[in-house]
Amino acid sequence: MKTLTVRLPEALVAEIEAESRERTLSKSDVVRERLRLAAGSRRRGPASLDALAGLVGVVKGLPADLSARRKAYLKATGYGRRPR
Repeated sequence: MKTLTVRLPEALVAEIEAESRERTLSKSDVVRERLRLAAGSRRRGPASLDALAGLVGVVKGLPADLSARRKAYLKATGYGRRPR
């Protein structure tokens, strides 16, 4: 196992020390566990987007591609014209 030296705010160190005493683990074990949990939560982000993929296109009455008529929409709303 490799060693990594990190500078932490005093409040965080106190929190880690308190958890270490409470759970009778070493501070290193607490930090490793927290890092593993943080890395795991970061990986779940794209998976949650995959869960929403089934909802795409379920609203009835909309065009298949909302960007299909963007030029006509912008022209109709006056976007890009100089104010009178």
